Amino acid sequence: MTEQKNYKEQQAADRWVPLRENPYAAERMHVLENVIMPAMEQRTIRAWHYTRLTDEEAASIRANGVVMSDVAGIRRRLDAQVAAGTLTSDVATAIYWESPFHTQADSRSGKFWMVSHPLATTDGGVELLLQHWGGEGVYFWLKDPAHIELVQGIGRPRIIEIAVPLSVTISSYSSAKAVVATYVTSLGGKPDYAAFDLYATRALAQAAVLNLHSEGDLNFAAMAQGYPAGFVGRD
Repeated sequence: MTEQKNYKEQQAADRWVPLRENPYAAERMHVLENVIMPAMEQRTIRAWHYTRLTDEEAASIRANGVVMSDVAGIRRRLDAQVAAGTLTSDVATAIYWESPFHTQADSRSGKFWMVSHPLATTDGGVELLLQHWGGEGVYFWLKDPAHIELVQGIGRPRIIEIAVPLSVTISSYSSAKAVVATYVTSLGGKPDYAAFDLYATRALAQAAVLNLHSEGDLNFAAMAQGYPAGFVGRD
């Protein structure tokens, strides 16, 4: 709150003035890094993965949990659609070679991305993920309108609700900031929005899949607007 007050005062000045120092900043950082963050490293949080899946893929996740993304997984998923008659072999191969995983393997492979706070299905940050089967690894660099239309027609939009141990992520600091933001809100303050992207670095077992919401489900439509109960999003 002090930082916001100092910023508003700086912006309201009739000439440039330096941002006033926050006398509480050092103490806040100490608590954040040395008290809350170590505690969060031992915790499991609920996170959300927005995607588009076939019924078979959704059933597999319910039964087996989630695996990390890699180019081999994209090939398997495309081959499954060829076997199902959804894609021809030539089209599947063309889509495969358009995947950003071929040139961005180091930054994309071995991760399963989520968001810490649920988002409405109409949120611009997740709309494309819900509209295109296969995730960014499939649709992100597609140029052929026919191929884009094909992946838009596979499966249904889904939201996977996941219990993710922070020990398999690199997001303990971000989660600690979210805890502080929640506390500040409880005191009547208005902190910066605390949501953050995070990724798991190893497969998560079936027990980690708390729920899988599909388009047409009541909770899918109510996501971040009544579901989960008690959730308060950004103003």
